Amino acid sequence: MPLPSWFVSDTVWTIVVAGGSGQRFGRPKQFEDLGGRRVLDWAVAAASDASAGVVIVLPAADVERGNPHQVAGGATRSESVRNGLAAVPNSASIVCVHDAARPFATSALFSAVIGAVAAGADGAVPGLPVADTIKVVSDDGVVQHTPDRSALVAVQTPQAFRASVLRQAHAQQAEGTDDASLVEALGGRVVVVAGDVRNRKITHPDDLAWARGEVGA
Repeated sequence: MPLPSWFVSDTVWTIVVAGGSGQRFGRPKQFEDLGGRRVLDWAVAAASDASAGVVIVLPAADVERGNPHQVAGGATRSESVRNGLAAVPNSASIVCVHDAARPFATSALFSAVIGAVAAGADGAVPGLPVADTIKVVSDDGVVQHTPDRSALVAVQTPQAFRASVLRQAHAQQAEGTDDASLVEALGGRVVVVAGDVRNRKITHPDDLAWARGEVGA
């Protein structure tokens, strides 16, 4: 099989974001056992297969002293990504950002987002069609409008970006629920590739129970 063009022309690094405290889960979910490995280890393995190097963002107490590929997270997700980005070498031309809480991201999914950036996009995200009707509501619970769900997708990670664009987006010290929103705010062109239903984020204990069922643990 011929190598993808980005493998030859681009240097890819991935930031795995594992610095959260797991407030909704009840404890740091990234360290939970999943088939004999931590949830985090699954995400790092997938990122390593697709990247020249991986930076892991961890709670400060869990960072190994002297390990240049581990950095402490910040007070917000965006700050944590910025900390990770500072450890990515300038030679990286494409940077992926992946949530440690998504242990089942595949090599094909990494290749899809990386390939879209290599083809000219500023960023690429996996997305799944939205099955439910979505309502936009006010603070007091009144429906404001109903968007056309055919134009909506639920976004996953890994997300890939042209490194220079991602650095520019984070230089603004902006906050967002994902990195694509920061690139969008700059006017960057972010495209959507097909997501993967199995690339489910572990948010609640029920999600971990499902994941353990998937690996037979």
